[in-house]
Amino acid sequence: MTLDVNVKALMKNAFRQSKVRGETASRVRVPGGVINAQSMARVVEIAEEFGNGTIFLTNRQGMEIPGIPLEKVPEVNERLQAIIDDSGVNQEERGKGYPAAGTRNVVGCPGSRLCPFGCYDTTALARRMDKAVFPNNRHVKIAFTGCSNDCAHVALNDFGIIGMTEPQYDPARCIGCEQCVNWCKWRSVGALSVVNGKIVRDEDLCIGCGVCVNYCPTRAWTRSPEHYFRLKIMGRTGKQNPRLAEDWLKWVDEDSIIKIAQNTYAYIDEYIDPGAPGGKEHIGYIVDRTGFDEFVKWALDGVELGPKCERASRVYWGGKRYDRSNELF
Repeated sequence: MTLDVNVKALMKNAFRQSKVRGETASRVRVPGGVINAQSMARVVEIAEEFGNGTIFLTNRQGMEIPGIPLEKVPEVNERLQAIIDDSGVNQEERGKGYPAAGTRNVVGCPGSRLCPFGCYDTTALARRMDKAVFPNNRHVKIAFTGCSNDCAHVALNDFGIIGMTEPQYDPARCIGCEQCVNWCKWRSVGALSVVNGKIVRDEDLCIGCGVCVNYCPTRAWTRSPEHYFRLKIMGRTGKQNPRLAEDWLKWVDEDSIIKIAQNTYAYIDEYIDPGAPGGKEHIGYIVDRTGFDEFVKWALDGVELGPKCERASRVYWGGKRYDRSNELF
């Protein structure tokens, strides 16, 4: 049987082009990396009934169901509906599967739901971000991690969000054991010292990781009720000029991060190379072309950064660059 396949439409519908003729793979979106057992069972059912019986767990915490015959795509989309409903992913038309694939699955480490070092609920914020930016076919990668351990490797993303807390110190509960000082030195940046028998925090050095909170035996240190974040921007993999994201904002609030991400989509729409295949171009290349100041103008439009927020006036990226003769310099 000969199939007339619109590959562009297939990929936009979150089906991967397969090297096996006549087959495709369904890309299941899992914002924040958490899926309930019932939805997982549905993925298994689809894999067994329509695919080749295997499931691939992607680097971005999604799933791919390979071995699906192209003619079965409409049926698979119908079966995906319950999974889409459970995950809360935005959809344009029910029963038609995922409406976009450019903006990748939003990644989140376990965060405070599971990890004692997590400064916030990464899954909840990842899902909020997914609601704010999806569906969209612009090529954007976003990742959330609960603390400076960065288990989610957010520096490889266009937007990497690291949880922070402003440690709250109660000297009345402190017994001077210096556990916090020692653990901050061993596991963090050494921002604590002992002065006249009490602990002093260097606010300029502190990265808000919360190590002191975790190792204090008397609860003299607690996490701040406010959630703060460090925002790293414009990391990317790929063949052309891969680079790690760099710090731009510290002690920034959740609402500002969401608004900045939304503004960035407008910036992409304005400046993306019209010849970019499939309308996809890494944001970093656009920033390199327009200049950092122009990106900042768009990204911060209508954003009111909090009084604690620290912003780098200029961000410099390293990475590998290749000239036209493919010589590294």
